[in-house]
Amino acid sequence: MPYIDESPTMSPQLSARGQESGDGVSPTPTDGLNTGVGDLGTELAISFVGPEESLGPHSQTLSLLLRQPMKPLKATATTSQPVLTLQQIETIFYKIQDIYEIHKEFYDNLCPKVQQWDSNITMGHLFQKLASQLGVYKAFVDNYKIALETAEKCSQSNYQFQKISEILAVRALLYKPIDRVTRSTLVLHDLLKHTPSDHPDYPLLQDALRISQNFLSSINEDIDPRRTAVTTPKGETRQLIKDGFLVELSEGSRKLRHVFLFTDVLLCAKLKKTAVGKHQQYDCKWYVPLADLVFPSPEESEHCPQVHVIPDHELEDMKMKISAIKSEVQKEKANKGQSRAIERLKKKMFENEFWLLLNSPAIPFRIHNRNGKSYLFLLSSDYERSEWREAIQKLQKKDLQAFVLSSVELQVLTGSCFKLRTVHNIPVTSNKDDDESPGLYGFLHVIVHSAKGFKQSANLYCTLEVDSFGYFVSKAKTRVFRDTTEPQWNEEFEIELEGSQSLRILCYEKCYDKTKLNKDNNEIVDKIMGKGQIQLDPQAVQTKNWHMDVIEMNGIKVEFSMKFTSRDMSLKRTPSKKQTGVFGVKISVVTKRERSKVPYIVRQCIEEVEKRGIEEVGIYRISGVATDIQALKAVFDANNKDILVMLSDMDINAIAGTLKLYFRELPEPLLTDRLYPAFMEGIALSDPAAKENCMMHLLRSLPDPNLITFLFLLEHLKRVAEKEPINKMSLHNLATVFGPTLLRPSEGESKGHLTLASDIWSHDVMAQVQVLLYYLQHPPISFTELKRNTLYFSTDV
Repeated sequence: MPYIDESPTMSPQLSARGQESGDGVSPTPTDGLNTGVGDLGTELAISFVGPEESLGPHSQTLSLLLRQPMKPLKATATTSQPVLTLQQIETIFYKIQDIYEIHKEFYDNLCPKVQQWDSNITMGHLFQKLASQLGVYKAFVDNYKIALETAEKCSQSNYQFQKISEILAVRALLYKPIDRVTRSTLVLHDLLKHTPSDHPDYPLLQDALRISQNFLSSINEDIDPRRTAVTTPKGETRQLIKDGFLVELSEGSRKLRHVFLFTDVLLCAKLKKTAVGKHQQYDCKWYVPLADLVFPSPEESEHCPQVHVIPDHELEDMKMKISAIKSEVQKEKANKGQSRAIERLKKKMFENEFWLLLNSPAIPFRIHNRNGKSYLFLLSSDYERSEWREAIQKLQKKDLQAFVLSSVELQVLTGSCFKLRTVHNIPVTSNKDDDESPGLYGFLHVIVHSAKGFKQSANLYCTLEVDSFGYFVSKAKTRVFRDTTEPQWNEEFEIELEGSQSLRILCYEKCYDKTKLNKDNNEIVDKIMGKGQIQLDPQAVQTKNWHMDVIEMNGIKVEFSMKFTSRDMSLKRTPSKKQTGVFGVKISVVTKRERSKVPYIVRQCIEEVEKRGIEEVGIYRISGVATDIQALKAVFDANNKDILVMLSDMDINAIAGTLKLYFRELPEPLLTDRLYPAFMEGIALSDPAAKENCMMHLLRSLPDPNLITFLFLLEHLKRVAEKEPINKMSLHNLATVFGPTLLRPSEGESKGHLTLASDIWSHDVMAQVQVLLYYLQHPPISFTELKRNTLYFSTDV
């Protein structure tokens, strides 16, 4: 059922001056209708009447339905060879006779008034009476869907009726009464606008408009509150199936588009810039009939220039800026700051989030028009790419015909997009209302246990995605379980959440065929076997216990468990009760016990990473399997003699994860609680010489075990960054990973001035990253030189 437009815009007759309307109504007065001195109110009244017609335009349509085909069909119904039964006729043409009589009476009374117009004539009572009879329309509307279904069935089973329907366009004619309700309301709105408030007609027109608008609202609630269909000029219903914002790579640059998938066409549009107060509209960039749309296979797709990918550190920089602005907004609100200042901050935040939304996606999604042209979208989520592909392929299973839209048809379709759209806002957090959930900030621990329901053996793995800054990103990946129908992964991951509200799990079949290479990004395309999503309910996940769940996807069931640790809880560092271990034990105690300058765990993990992991893509950024990390933790804590053997066999990301976990679980951060405020002040200094003196002085102030270990780690991270072209880990990326771990506010300090979870996430994180980045970009720092210069500086900080 089509959505009825109840928006009080200009009436169709006035908005299309000089054009013929759908009902054949001309707004221009004719010689036979003396309208006075160009009176607009009269002209609007003529919209209901129509010149040179024996009936009003709407009544003429109804008369056409009654004369051809309703009366002839009724005449044959009682013969030996009826085209339709009386019951079928009653169903298809339900209430048409009643609506016709209502409008004929309205026309018969209005027409003489318009023809003999003068300023003293009143006609508000006629509109009021017409509005009071809209109950008949309600009955027609309630039956509309059944009428169309019956007409469709009769056309399929009866060749005669099929021909009659095609010649007279019965579907289009049946839609006219519905369309007229909207048009009548628009004309009423304009009539009222041009009627003086002291005119006798004014209260009557007001009442008629109120009744009409209430009627439209009630019908729209009953019909389709989501406004998902548009009627074509042929009277066919074109349903909106899916819409959303996608980044298109067009002429070498990224453009944000709003893409609409209808039952038979994919339309790519851009929201036009409009003046304040004017209705927003879409501009169609291109469209592809689904009958002509194909997805090129990797071997079929033409080679195109490599997609320019924004470096990770630039994306991380922007996230930090956005978080800092969020924090400023919250502070302004808390201090009841000026609304102008808050609006300026929000505008800046939107600009930054928009940049991030535009530049983050890197997963190619290419569609091809079999008539020649290809279009390339970039997505941030494989889940989203799969959803679009599946939705299109499902529609393509129907018997679709190729077509070309005329300019008018394209205009109607594009014009409908604004009202039909289900996604209204660009997916950035600054578009959220203040009362919307800010999402979760902290760490989500997920164990992917197993999956079942596969029909044949395959090489299977899962990936995990969470939403962050308005879009989804892949955060973790299980190992590939080979040649099985029931993979048992039992792998645990720790995923950092940045305002996240959903968790997605995708299950893939691994492809080892190098010919299946996507030429848009030179990556082998693995097949998605299933996918599913769950909402991260803060009350459900914020418990100390594991919560077990199952996601069902395409007949496949994936079992997983999860628990959540908030940011404020993750700041807590619990000292180990067993001073014999290394995790949770002061670094000075460990180095003294081991009689070493750098803890054994740090030296061994770094050695193993440099031996076989320094060229690993995403080293230190990619999560290692949590169960492997816990196994290594237990071995190091027990000082097991098999440590070296275990290290040589262990996945390199687990070893990198163990090193990060060691620093995170220190009872005090490596750069100490005492010096934290001074580091924050030092990095904020603008004078380079003053900053250099301060930052070196702070290093001298660290205890020797902390300083030596920090310098040892620093040189290692520089060597990792030298391999950035291969491992994609720049100095900035490494500073982002390690900065908040080595340098964090004490629990007491964080409680002192942080209230919101989003503040906890954003507070000083940028500065923590900048501190480590400063030392990483600094020429080599020698422990001996630092200590030699101690004589010239006070050690008081």
